Amino acid sequence: MAINSSHVLISRTDNIGDVILTLPIAAYLKQHFPALKISFLCRGYAAPVVRHCRSIDEVVELEGFLEDPSAYFAKANVDTIILAQPLKRMAVIAFKARIRNRIGNARHKLYQMLYCNRRVRFKKGNSEHHEAQFNFEFLRPFGLNTIPDLPEIIKLYDFDIPHVPEIDQLFKAHPFNLILHTKSNGHGREWPISHFTALAKQLGQYPDVRVWLTGSPAEGKWLEEHAAELLQQPNVSNVCGRFTLDQLSSFIKGADGLIASGTGPLHVSAAIGQRTLGLFPPTRPMHPGRWAPLGRRAQALALPVSCAGCVDSKADSCACMENIKPETVADIVLQWRQEAIAEKTENAEDSSIADSRLQSPASR
Repeated sequence: MAINSSHVLISRTDNIGDVILTLPIAAYLKQHFPALKISFLCRGYAAPVVRHCRSIDEVVELEGFLEDPSAYFAKANVDTIILAQPLKRMAVIAFKARIRNRIGNARHKLYQMLYCNRRVRFKKGNSEHHEAQFNFEFLRPFGLNTIPDLPEIIKLYDFDIPHVPEIDQLFKAHPFNLILHTKSNGHGREWPISHFTALAKQLGQYPDVRVWLTGSPAEGKWLEEHAAELLQQPNVSNVCGRFTLDQLSSFIKGADGLIASGTGPLHVSAAIGQRTLGLFPPTRPMHPGRWAPLGRRAQALALPVSCAGCVDSKADSCACMENIKPETVADIVLQWRQEAIAEKTENAEDSSIADSRLQSPASR
């Protein structure tokens, strides 16, 4: 029998990229059950971005939740929890709180069998599904048995990212602003920093292109120690560590494009509709078939054949990444540049026409 629910809590407390790829199931639930309240449990650092998702009614930060889970459940009237991330502690908490519907993947986790009463079973392994598609398996207890294709999932993203005047001012002087998120915090196979440097140099031939380096404070320090040539390029600005994740989302939204490997900001950029290029190895499970950024202006780049180095899943880089040439990436960026400048010119003309109509005697 399908679940009849009034308040669902989706639990996803790991990395921001995983959170972003889980959010479409909230919009899908809203489409089928418009009156349903949907809350989202995540780590505090990811919460600001989740709050900008229109499909989420309430964001619950893990750090505060864990202080007294029973107090939260006593007030929230949650009747269904989706354990989108396998986590024994959360399964036990939901069981003890007597949440009526506890949904989890019982394929390989014994505790999911013990503590979840609405079990789904799926294995990622060699599946052709994208990571975002796996999350729709958790909706089967609602009677939603279709796994949407990727174009349909992309349409489910519904972010409302605010403009920040200070950030807009940073971009104002440059017709085309490109973000390079060079590091992945250990979550993805990285493009060599020498390639980012070569890309910045090539783009330096175009005075209207400004390159912005984003990342955590630690990643900014790494760049200072290992990427002096990149930082010295006259068209490059280093803003690593300058923004909170909330501010970084506005920064990404206000730019004209972003390039990164498989890391959280890549998925944020794609989901909010920015031009986005993800750089990946072709090897499972790191390949773009599983982790490509999803967005209406997102794309991924990977070589067709894996290298020997791809066997080492802990390696930071490999020949597959090294063989994605800076020239290839630059060609994509220059296409973006033409699109962005044409759009800005058209918008400026439309704005000028609108202003002239407001000022003409006939419009008064």
